[in-house]
Amino acid sequence: MTNIAASMAGSVWKVLVAEGEEVKEGQDIIILESMKMEIPIAAEKDGIVKKIHIQEGDFVNDEDVLVEIE
Repeated sequence: MTNIAASMAGSVWKVLVAEGEEVKEGQDIIILESMKMEIPIAAEKDGIVKKIHIQEGDFVNDEDVLVEIE
């Protein structure tokens, strides 16, 4: 299992995947907004989205787990 974490503090602007969805390495799965910039967060490996820990509009801190991929 791989945990995908936030690379910086910000708001969750968009969740691009759903639980149970297949993702590919490098695919954008979350978009954070910080200081009026959009920061894409990509899958680090191929797999299935097991759990999404956040919702659009949530505030996250650096290193908070966003998604689990297995």
